[in-house]
Amino acid sequence: MRLKTLLAGQVYEFHSIKEVLAKANEQKSGDVLAGLAAASDSERIAAKEVLSNLLLSDLRNNPAVPYEEDDVTRIIQDGVNERIYDKIKNWTVSDLREWLMDYATTEEDIRRVSQGLTAEMIAAVAKLMSNLDLVYAANKIRIHTHCNTTMGKRGTLSTRLQPNHTTDNVEGITASLFEGLSYGVGDAVIGLNPVNDTAASAAEILKRFDEVKNKWQIPTQICVLAHITTQMEALRQGAPTDMIFQSIAGSQKGNEAFGFTTETMKQAQEMLRKNGTGTGPNVMYFETGQGSELSSGANFGYDQVVMEARCYGYAKHFSPFMVNTVVGFIGPEYLYDSKQVIRAGLEDHFMGKLTGIPMGCDCCYTNHMMADQNDIENLTVLLASAGCTYVIGVPASDDIMLNYQTNSYHDASAVREILGLRPIREFEEWLEKLGIMENGKLTSLAGDASLFTQRKGGLG
Repeated sequence: MRLKTLLAGQVYEFHSIKEVLAKANEQKSGDVLAGLAAASDSERIAAKEVLSNLLLSDLRNNPAVPYEEDDVTRIIQDGVNERIYDKIKNWTVSDLREWLMDYATTEEDIRRVSQGLTAEMIAAVAKLMSNLDLVYAANKIRIHTHCNTTMGKRGTLSTRLQPNHTTDNVEGITASLFEGLSYGVGDAVIGLNPVNDTAASAAEILKRFDEVKNKWQIPTQICVLAHITTQMEALRQGAPTDMIFQSIAGSQKGNEAFGFTTETMKQAQEMLRKNGTGTGPNVMYFETGQGSELSSGANFGYDQVVMEARCYGYAKHFSPFMVNTVVGFIGPEYLYDSKQVIRAGLEDHFMGKLTGIPMGCDCCYTNHMMADQNDIENLTVLLASAGCTYVIGVPASDDIMLNYQTNSYHDASAVREILGLRPIREFEEWLEKLGIMENGKLTSLAGDASLFTQRKGGLG
């Protein structure tokens, strides 16, 4: 295993695979603040050259956290298909990149080989890819999942309807919900981030979502993104629950900082299978974001791309219905500007798809970042071109509760029209019955929430 190279007359020597991975990463402010980033573009190129020649077996044999100390590592390592791994373990990281980019490599090929990969391998190959490489390779892959409807089919771009409210007022939430539906948003999930993390509040909102879903016969899923234990208690109390949500990290320590364990996750999944209202079999919803492990001191000296890839390896174990990276939410301490946010969004989407999970993105930024709405719209178009499973929609792009900016309710429709994409078929048929969509395009009724306040519910 060679950890040094000669570049432009200068020898660059690295002390570990950890250092190579970190310094091969495209510049991220989180890695800089953690003292992990390359000191110069030349050192970054040298690290990429060294990384390109490492074997996949080198990466498997050097996980970010030792197997004996971390259940995320154990889940990822134990999930490897050993027969497939044996066939590719002597590939270099460069070999894997070239194979992914080869026009002859099919989606079926990638699905098979992905079973022999670990998160560290997936992060490594992402570091050797340009933005266009990430779009091209990810576009080869589609992951289908089913809760109440099937998401992820080629030719679709789904949306999460996020009707957040500053006080969790159910009537205010419902007004925003109706507006989002009138724009054709919500085929992936109707999912709210609550202000009050209590089982009673979550249950009240879930009951309203369930009432609207059933009254209007909406083919979708519902979820309130409270803490996993709060949702479990709401479910115990009888709240209608299609899916359970949790933010996850790439290490056991990071997950414990989020207030749950792998056993908690297993219990939630079992509760849903017995008492949930989703058809399944995919009933979990996870969110991630580069930098969360650094913020909790749970990165073990590894860069944020490696730790993010480990999130996806962990998520895969629970066969989720949906996963998304909240790409610019944590702030400039981890992704400083639009260039870094766009890069991270493309990396995360590619890594999730290569891992084998249904990957979406909250294309977002905060007001103290060097980014604006144009940058987020650029990222949305790039991700949709890459086959992104779904994006988020909020009123006028501004989430008044979380105080961040993301896609508006009507952004997804514009992107769909530009790229020839559609909602989930059952949801599109529902929109057509209401007169909101026709031939894949919104009609003049789009954006008129009175459709739901002045009509009787139901379509029968």
